[in-house]
Amino acid sequence: MSIQNKQKENLLFAAWSVSLLATVGSLFFSEVMGYIPCELCWYQRIFMYPIVIILGIGVLKRDFKQALYSAVFSGIGILIAFYHYLLQKVPGMTELDSCGLVPCAGQYINWLGFITIPFLALVGFTLIFVISVVLLKTNQGR
Repeated sequence: MSIQNKQKENLLFAAWSVSLLATVGSLFFSEVMGYIPCELCWYQRIFMYPIVIILGIGVLKRDFKQALYSAVFSGIGILIAFYHYLLQKVPGMTELDSCGLVPCAGQYINWLGFITIPFLALVGFTLIFVISVVLLKTNQGR
């Protein structure tokens, strides 16, 4: 096995680990802490949960082309999480909050004044997206 292949395997595993951590984290917040997800949280879950399966298969089969699918899912997830974070942190955006029973502008956590659940999702989606794009770029020659 070449060094480059090992590096690509490590990147694929890192992206899968981030998606797994994000999935376990979201389940922890809802199932253990009892936080009821808002509508935008559900949309973020819809795009994060499949990434665990997609990249898990990629890791097991050493299929670096799975990065294309994770890039698409995480790219959409970035947009949703960013919009959700804006709803929480930008005062003028709160009027746009038309979520269901649980307001999307609500903040179950607010660590250090800026770390909220949508912020954590945004970081997770961004890490997965960047790693996926790097994998796609390094895999182009093959």
